[in-house]
Amino acid sequence: MNLVIKSVAAIALTVCTAFTHAGAAESAIDQIQKRGSIKVGMSTFVPWAMRDKKGELIGFEIDVATQLARDMEVKVEFVPTAWDGIIPALLAGKFDVIIGGMSITEERAKTVDFTEPYAHSSLGVMASKKVAQDLTWPDDYNSTDVTFVCRRGATPCTYIQNEFPKATLRQFDDQGQTLQEVLNGNAHAMISSQPLPAHTIFANPETAFAPTTDKIEPGNEAFALRKGDLDSQEFFNQWIKTNTENGFLDGRHQYWFGGREWGDQIAE
Repeated sequence: MNLVIKSVAAIALTVCTAFTHAGAAESAIDQIQKRGSIKVGMSTFVPWAMRDKKGELIGFEIDVATQLARDMEVKVEFVPTAWDGIIPALLAGKFDVIIGGMSITEERAKTVDFTEPYAHSSLGVMASKKVAQDLTWPDDYNSTDVTFVCRRGATPCTYIQNEFPKATLRQFDDQGQTLQEVLNGNAHAMISSQPLPAHTIFANPETAFAPTTDKIEPGNEAFALRKGDLDSQEFFNQWIKTNTENGFLDGRHQYWFGGREWGDQIAE
């Protein structure tokens, strides 16, 4: 199967190169090939990307980017970046592409171009038993007495602001801190991409619960590129199409999101 992947990737790369517009700026694909490595912007977020007990990066995004680099026959270089600054860093040329579980939104599409989706997820809610046990979802949560937390710059922050305008919203750069605020009873609830809320509730049944099991705003995640780089966009779209059809993306997604077989690799 790897030979098939590599062959298709090579063909797509040839097609992209052949159709480069005369006088156009050098594409990310061209830069990657010349450099011999692909620079990937990402931010740690379980189980998309995280550190194992040895400090090495693991997770769904890490598997995706590593396989992409392997098929392109280049090295992969991960560039950890704060989520709220990851698009400005891409535009500044700090890396070639964002592969970090970024949902496609109209607001983001004003400044970056997205590939076709390569993953799909929904938002989930985790609430504190200490301070939110008696609240009814969602009406009681839209109150000045309620505090939500989220990771700064992430889609859930916008969702909370739109759906719970009366509540207080506190934003943190570190996802782990948002979890602790709820687990410690300093905030009533957090909203985040699944399966993080579900996994955290499962591990902390005495302090956390799910006020609703409804799927919230199912989203599509895609690679993000600098505007106007059509050759690179087409190449990545072909890679995503190939690895969707051959089952690679679904298989890795099922491994990282379908359970916690990998749980013993990270520090609790």
